[in-house]
Amino acid sequence: MGKKSKRYLAAIEKQPSAPLPLAEAVEALKKFDATKFDQTVEIHMRLGVDPNQADQIIRGSLVLPHGIGKQQRVIVFAKGDAAKAAEEAGADEVGQEDLAKKIKEGWTDFDVCIASPDMMGLVGPLGRVLGPRGLMPSPRAGTVTPDVGKVVGEYKAGKVEFRNDKGGNVHAMVGKISFDAEKLVDNLNAFIKHIDGLKPQTVKGTYVKGVAICATMTPSVRVVC
Repeated sequence: MGKKSKRYLAAIEKQPSAPLPLAEAVEALKKFDATKFDQTVEIHMRLGVDPNQADQIIRGSLVLPHGIGKQQRVIVFAKGDAAKAAEEAGADEVGQEDLAKKIKEGWTDFDVCIASPDMMGLVGPLGRVLGPRGLMPSPRAGTVTPDVGKVVGEYKAGKVEFRNDKGGNVHAMVGKISFDAEKLVDNLNAFIKHIDGLKPQTVKGTYVKGVAICATMTPSVRVVC
């Protein structure tokens, strides 16, 4: 095992040993040593779902109250009035065949891909490129929609997507460490409540088994469920 840095050892000493109420967990997170960049704050939720069961997949998107502190690059597959609405909403790039060709050639310099339903025949074949990167438009995530202008605006305002991994865990960014503690608490509460509301009826036993928050270069802080 490699030698641990002084920063890491100092941070571990400040890591709470027991789960804390959400507001206290945020305060503890902000007490870790600062870095030269504005770290991203993440939430990790361990859920009692069976990821092999289609009716227990936890997936969706949510506009956080205070955004995520990051300007997301959004591209849109649309034409006609929908394309115009996307451009007016602030999409970074809007196109059809030309955009598809660019992606097929390996371009993926964007964070979100949105498509109107009539464009899915064109977008579908891009799954090999977009799918592994988590960029494939999906009706369930709200990125396949006739109202592309509205969805572009939501992502520009700080909308986040999530989907449980193979272990039944859900992860998402919820802001920056520079956010006021109250804003981070608001964002975290909104995300937790949203996940609570998605509990599948087929789940038996405890649904939310654990919650932890962390920043890019900090240990995690466990939150009282």
